[in-house]
Amino acid sequence: MTYEVVHTTEYDYSESVAVSHHLARLSPRILPHQQRLHHELQIDPAPAVMTTHTDYFGNAVTYFGMQGAHKRLTVRARSRVALQATSLPAPSDTPPWETVADRTGLPLEALEFLFASALIPAGPQLAAYARAAFPPGRPLLDAVLELTRRIHDEFTFDREATTVATPLADVFKSRRGVCQDFARLEIACLRSLGLPARYISGYLETVPPADSSRLLGADASHAWLAVYCPDAGWIPVDPTNNLLPSVTHVTVAWGRDYGDVSPIHGVILGGGNHTLRVNVDVVRLPES
Repeated sequence: MTYEVVHTTEYDYSESVAVSHHLARLSPRILPHQQRLHHELQIDPAPAVMTTHTDYFGNAVTYFGMQGAHKRLTVRARSRVALQATSLPAPSDTPPWETVADRTGLPLEALEFLFASALIPAGPQLAAYARAAFPPGRPLLDAVLELTRRIHDEFTFDREATTVATPLADVFKSRRGVCQDFARLEIACLRSLGLPARYISGYLETVPPADSSRLLGADASHAWLAVYCPDAGWIPVDPTNNLLPSVTHVTVAWGRDYGDVSPIHGVILGGGNHTLRVNVDVVRLPES
């Protein structure tokens, strides 16, 4: 599958911004199953300086600085991405979850995703919620799939229920939220059991073919997670849609939580109040 992705972010300020500095993580990653065929970042007004680098987690990052007064900022990322289906182990063929949780032989890339982070706390309440899906000896992926289904069935997708600042405890109590809430909830559950899990940001196809249903979270940046499984590596999981991502999910960035993968963040001098508009279009291109 090949997709054209356009991610537009617009800021309107009530007062002029004199100086601003921003980091953008908007370029899709290059992965064994994902080719980045094209990427460009269009910024209006034009920045005074723009550089690119790769962060600790391997995400492509663009820094840009604005040094002229402006009351509007538009950042538009255009990308073309080709995806191939990935092969995953049968859930029953994955090792017992406790053998992963004891951490023996886990690589550093897994060990660093075991611990609570600023936006994803771990704790006994979350471990207790998850444990019903993790009886002794159950294969890891089999248990993860049940936990994913429970979150999908027991929590309601509600765009008005939360913001990026809503504590996870509030999401757990209200049983409402959006994709980023459900991703961090499942990550918190897994980490509370001693299992490595990382947060992933990306996109979903905006309008699927007529024979497919539209996935929740398809009109903005989407969030899901991956759990580490020995021999299989990182296995992606989407609790919002109760599925294992394949050719419908475009991966942009991953990290410990949203703070590591925020599409755009920065600091400004001036600006007063501001309004933010974000629009994402992910269009499947015809096969040649």
